[in-house]
Amino acid sequence: MPVISAAAVEELRLKARKLRQDIITMIYEAASGHPGGALSVLDILVVLYYKVMKIDPGNYLDPQRDRLVLSKGHACPALYAVLADRGFFPSSYLSVLRKIDSPLQGHPDMRKTPGVEMSTGSLGQGLSAANGMALAARLDNSRRRVYVVLGDGEIQEGQVWEAAMTAAHYRLDNLTAFLDYNGLQIDGWIRDVKSPEPVAEKWRAFGWHVLEVEGHDYASLLKAIGRAHTNKGAPTIIIAHTVKGKGVSFMENQIDWHGRAPNKEEYEQALAELQK
Repeated sequence: MPVISAAAVEELRLKARKLRQDIITMIYEAASGHPGGALSVLDILVVLYYKVMKIDPGNYLDPQRDRLVLSKGHACPALYAVLADRGFFPSSYLSVLRKIDSPLQGHPDMRKTPGVEMSTGSLGQGLSAANGMALAARLDNSRRRVYVVLGDGEIQEGQVWEAAMTAAHYRLDNLTAFLDYNGLQIDGWIRDVKSPEPVAEKWRAFGWHVLEVEGHDYASLLKAIGRAHTNKGAPTIIIAHTVKGKGVSFMENQIDWHGRAPNKEEYEQALAELQK
């Protein structure tokens, strides 16, 4: 992965700022959603969709495309904002988030939404699906890559660790997982609910190549992805240390913003902060 210039970093920062506004707006208009985790995971998606993944919005079913599975499906406003901006569907769709018969439901639906590779939301299942995609690519002798984004509360699910063993057993080096490690889940701090620590050591023990980065630092994310691409013989997980509610001061590190929409005053304050 080439070194990213300061100008390119600034371009990504401005893009993410605009997409954070889209996330807040669509959740406000829906009066429902999960802003905290959507804001924490966004920078990972920005790096992947704007600098890394081989995709074509005009031919989004190209068999040779890279795949992304958003296993923490409740964070889908971040994915929807990116997909709309990349041209997978009109930006007008964002205004119908969570509406009846809308193509943008509260969790991603691969049958309804162009660019969504896997229906997710029942936590713990995304890595299993990504394993299947990575195995299929190997059988096809394809160079396409598979990415999966997990939540830190999500890795309390047993199926995650079954899938982790499978990926290591089959030496799926075309698979890169990201852990959105913001420290909070719906019931509180993950360390208090059911601590998954030591996280890095667990994944290493399961046979994975493990990297840790600051999850809002674009250069660090790109460097880690480059290392994942050159690693052979094992899947890679990038543990991205993030901030829940990133970019909106009163949402950052606040459990209340896991799954509620802002009121009008909060919405206006959030947009004002994100326009600076």
